[in-house]
Amino acid sequence: MDTPELFDRRRRRQRRDRAAARFADHDFLIRRMGDELLDRLALISGHSFARALVIGAADRELIARLGAAGTTVAAADAGFAFARAAGGVQCDEDRLPFADASVDLVLSVGVLDSVNDLPGALALIRRILRPDGLFLGAFAGAGSLARLRLAMFEGDGDHVAARIHPQIDVGGAGDLLMRAGFALPVADGERLTVRYGSLIRLAADLRGMAATSVLADAAPPLGRPQLARALASFAEQADPDGRTPEVFDLVYLTGWAPDPSQPKPARRGSATVSLAEALKPKS
Repeated sequence: MDTPELFDRRRRRQRRDRAAARFADHDFLIRRMGDELLDRLALISGHSFARALVIGAADRELIARLGAAGTTVAAADAGFAFARAAGGVQCDEDRLPFADASVDLVLSVGVLDSVNDLPGALALIRRILRPDGLFLGAFAGAGSLARLRLAMFEGDGDHVAARIHPQIDVGGAGDLLMRAGFALPVADGERLTVRYGSLIRLAADLRGMAATSVLADAAPPLGRPQLARALASFAEQADPDGRTPEVFDLVYLTGWAPDPSQPKPARRGSATVSLAEALKPKS
């Protein structure tokens, strides 16, 4: 029997295709993550990246900037419209159809938080990379949409339904990188706060960036009484000026495909100074 999947693949494709036409009106989160990944890439010296794969092809500017730097760029997206616009391949991240050791760089922007087999997707990314190739990823992680979560909880009342995706924290993301076999794995985070005049405006942004629920066990839409309670809850969390600050906790991933040239951790027991000695205050 097939293993049950948390996310509905067909619904996810549909959400991304629906968002493609007016994505530029709601792309602030993707642009922020893409800019940060490019900034991190610019800080890496001593490496050349001739061929790159961008997973999550909504950020056309990121693809263009990589190309302008002389990198040959391939693109993949779970949505057909985004993939076609980027001249890429439509596929799910845990079913990537690319050859092993075929690129020097993989960037993933804003999509890994809704992949059914995330460990498998990361393992595929590592395999696609050539030795000493670099993976940079970003997605919205644990802590995101806390005020929306509370509003939905209070809206549902006594019959709480799953409406927001499970979220991955920085520690869990780092563990997944290690499990996938990346060398020198690093996971870190950034908090972005966006202030909204209403829950409806937040919902429009989430819909426009293809970030609404794609859970396989979909909750029914809120009825009028539930929606009224949710709207009131979100408004009650507002600042004195009437705008509610919503939080996006972004998780960034860095990992390298293993290569003998990479620095190795020191052999256990090889330290010449004890930790206690090193921590002593200097006189």
